[in-house]
Amino acid sequence: MEVEFRRLGAACFAALTCMTTGAAFAADGGAARPPTMADVVKAAKPSDWHALDPANTLYLDLKAGRVVIELAPAFAPNHIANIKALVREGYFDGLAIVRVQDNYVAQWGDPYADARRGEANQPRSIKTARRAIKAEFSVSPGGDKLPFVRLPDVDGWAAQSGFSGDFPSARDPALGQAWLAHCYGTVGVGRDLDADSGSGAEMYAVIGQAPRWLERNITAVGRVVQGMELLSSLPRGGANMGFYDKPEQRVKIERVRLAADVPAAERTNLEIMRTDTPTFAALIESRRNRIDEFYKVPLGHIDVCGVPIPVRASGK
Repeated sequence: MEVEFRRLGAACFAALTCMTTGAAFAADGGAARPPTMADVVKAAKPSDWHALDPANTLYLDLKAGRVVIELAPAFAPNHIANIKALVREGYFDGLAIVRVQDNYVAQWGDPYADARRGEANQPRSIKTARRAIKAEFSVSPGGDKLPFVRLPDVDGWAAQSGFSGDFPSARDPALGQAWLAHCYGTVGVGRDLDADSGSGAEMYAVIGQAPRWLERNITAVGRVVQGMELLSSLPRGGANMGFYDKPEQRVKIERVRLAADVPAAERTNLEIMRTDTPTFAALIESRRNRIDEFYKVPLGHIDVCGVPIPVRASGK
């Protein structure tokens, strides 16, 4: 199901203009101007937000703080079911972030799982989860039936790009395919050369410029919605591909839990702006044509990875 961007955008601009004071949208001399992103977020109604689903939210707890990951079961249901099984058996607890490659990814898993690293230690055993799963690079067939808010701009990596629920995504209606876009913060599943060798026991988050060439070559399972600074600020690894070459450089994972399994008092309660509303359409337009005082030339174009999806604490 595709939502028409132009229809949403027109409805949103009218709605925001009505609900917001003229001063908020006034330029020099009092002339009306389009809303900035800050205007859009400030004017958003409670119905423009929804709470994260605890059943599809992971907490990656490090000594420095918590990384909150929203999972996308519509795009990779088998991998996500396996990740949940790994989490519930405590597989990740005490493992580590083993690789931080500049302008690319931060990767976590078992430091001893890969013999190429020259480690003699025994790898962490997997108890109930599966060791390998058939690749879920895209939803096909039927990907073109997923909810989709299409961007109006041409995308060099896909026939169409936009948003499916909370996730930047792309699709090819001619092939009936849809997939998660590889943007900053996207979480993917590590694998070997065999397309079906990933399981979710090794994952990464994109910490650099969007590597969209990975799309339909890697199973993407979600995105980081809070705590990216805890990953992107880590020291870069000095070995090939950004792996840490000394065990003491690795960043220990305290534990990984599913939010649904965490007592309510210990949860990080967040809300995400819905992407299927006139308000979000206005947010997209505010990024396509930046009219903040700093910008002198509104370019009228945006890449799907250039549109932030606002996140806030619940009850704001």
